[in-house]
Amino acid sequence: MNTTQTSRPRHRRYPRWPRVLLPAALILVWLAGAAFGGPVFGRIDEVSSNEQGNYLPSSADATQVQEMLGDFRQSDAIPAIVLFTSEQPLNESELAAISDVLAEVEDTPGVSEGISPAIASEDGLAAQAFVPIDSDAELGQVVADLEGKLHELPDGISAHVTGPAGFAADLVEAFSGIDGLLLGVALLAVFVILVAVYRSALLPIVVLATSLFALCVALLSVFWLAKAGVLLLSGQTQGILFILVIGAATDYSLLYVARFREQLRSERDTWRATVGALRGSFEPIIASGGTVIAGLLCLLLSDLKSNSTLGPVAAIGIVFAMASALTLLPSMLLLLGRAAFWPRRPRYEPEVVASEHGLRKTGSIAWLGNQVKRRARPIWVGTLLVLAVGAVGVGQLNAVGVPQSDLVRGTSQARDGQVLLGEHFPGGSGSPALIVVEEDRLQDAVDLLLGHDGVASVSVVAADSPSGSAAVTADGVVAYGPPGTPAPAPTVVDGKVMLEATLSSAADSDQAAETVRGLRDELAAAAPGALVGGVTATSVDTNDASIRDRNVIIPVVLLVILVILTLLLRSILAPVLLIATTVLSFGTALGVSALVFNHVFKFPGADPAVPLFGFVFLVALGIDYNIFLMTRVREESLARGTRQGIIAGLTVTGGVITSAGLVLAATFAALAVIPILFLVQIAFIVSFGVLLDTFVVRSLLVPALAYDIGPAIWWPSKLARSHGSTPPSTTVKSG
Repeated sequence: MNTTQTSRPRHRRYPRWPRVLLPAALILVWLAGAAFGGPVFGRIDEVSSNEQGNYLPSSADATQVQEMLGDFRQSDAIPAIVLFTSEQPLNESELAAISDVLAEVEDTPGVSEGISPAIASEDGLAAQAFVPIDSDAELGQVVADLEGKLHELPDGISAHVTGPAGFAADLVEAFSGIDGLLLGVALLAVFVILVAVYRSALLPIVVLATSLFALCVALLSVFWLAKAGVLLLSGQTQGILFILVIGAATDYSLLYVARFREQLRSERDTWRATVGALRGSFEPIIASGGTVIAGLLCLLLSDLKSNSTLGPVAAIGIVFAMASALTLLPSMLLLLGRAAFWPRRPRYEPEVVASEHGLRKTGSIAWLGNQVKRRARPIWVGTLLVLAVGAVGVGQLNAVGVPQSDLVRGTSQARDGQVLLGEHFPGGSGSPALIVVEEDRLQDAVDLLLGHDGVASVSVVAADSPSGSAAVTADGVVAYGPPGTPAPAPTVVDGKVMLEATLSSAADSDQAAETVRGLRDELAAAAPGALVGGVTATSVDTNDASIRDRNVIIPVVLLVILVILTLLLRSILAPVLLIATTVLSFGTALGVSALVFNHVFKFPGADPAVPLFGFVFLVALGIDYNIFLMTRVREESLARGTRQGIIAGLTVTGGVITSAGLVLAATFAALAVIPILFLVQIAFIVSFGVLLDTFVVRSLLVPALAYDIGPAIWWPSKLARSHGSTPPSTTVKSG
């Protein structure tokens, strides 16, 4: 009776109209954002680029050469190599038929002028032609049209489109599934998990709508920023943005829903339950999202624009994920009330809640809490040893770069064509190293290049040559064509000339990379100021920048997250231990992944950025679960004492954190449907690492270690010297 009398005045403080108008207005705002953002899914390729050279630091040799290329060639066309092969030597009629096909290719939309004649190999079993493709054209479509016309060849002759344009088309096709396949698989996986978690017909749809609306608005913002030139967007960045927003928004929603359900059991009024749920979830969601954003923004320190632009793009996504979980979701649940949980509506039972003291009485989480309470030291020591053994495999990760031909998984005509090209022509045909030297150093550079074992031939860019370049010998410049043809003059731009060095090895091979590194060292002495660019040099510079980024950014991320945790938990020891356990978990995930990559999937290696991305995602996202756990532990410790608070925090948050871990692991696993080696590896590392954090680090290592240490875990705060109050009946009963 007294409860009823005291509750009535409190209800009058909240007029009824804000309870309807405020959530309705918020829902309408998000609906409008989604209405504008939804159509952007089909237009994102307008502002997206997968050209590797666009993401190099401006100081890189390859970047500088790429910027000069248009001045020397007066064209920024992307070269495609069309390779014709036969089991028998090509005769005159067959070569004539190849020439006829190339003549028809000139009419293909997107193909630029300047198709070279077919050049026969020394063994007579192959011929190659260079087809320039307009960089502004739809590369995938142009290559597909080109391949279609190549079917009109005599029997016994096969054709492949390879070279830079062929591999770029492979990437375009691989990323084409991001808008549909990736998003569909991620949403389906999340939906299935939500149905299993909530066993509700409506709540999974509400949570999924929260994530999808956040993604629509985030994508809308990123689209216009990229269109304005503020951000660079690639297929890789786009895929990671999708996964991060869906995963993070769902995780934050799970935390809020758990708090809202708790409040509904102790509050009859849904408005008061909403206010209580927001108070309980606001700090951990903001802290969790802020930690992820801080970690992602550390990528701005990267020399590679593909990394530095991912930071703000993904951070924008996390901002909208937090915003939707703290505004849209509470608004929908406020209007729906207990009906959102149908058919398992939470009952209003404050007496039961008071008797439970917030602790589960039965179930696996309660059993786990009791095990931590009884065997804390053996649990954390044993878990630590197991994780340390798994981390030993880190040394097996071959993260020094992979050939361009291995970037796309599955079948690849460009890859097959490159293999055949290496059998009949110098391996680097069609993708030469580009050397820019001072005009008065031309002969010195020519002599050095021709004397290098890794160089098959050398030519100089010459605008008045029919092919755009002229062969070079130690005696000077000689034009293609019959004897007596006047030698074309090299193209000179600002006192510099450009040489094309066809390498003996495939442009994306380790041997070619070593040749480029060696040429740079030798040219520095023979032709000071010389720059070496091209496909191989771009890969070399990208790998070098990735290694540098990894060494710089990882320590900064750790420091930033340590500061955030220290402010959040008002402690120094607890954050240090949380960071240490998360880093160990990352090491184990990377070590196990290396063994799986090498011995199960037989991957050719990994990009140097794989450990960096894996670290940023796992540490920033993995620390989320420690934040969810330890913020609740601290809250409970203030009332119960540290050790009872640890058990209470573990049992209360166990279900929601486990569900959140499953959701995040499932969403990242969805990246594997995109046949890009980098994304497949990130999908495995992060998914495995998140599950490791969820079921081992958060469930066993952190609670057991904190329980064993006791109140000192909060050192140097006052909580370390205070045992708090311990209400009665706090024993966890397992069942």
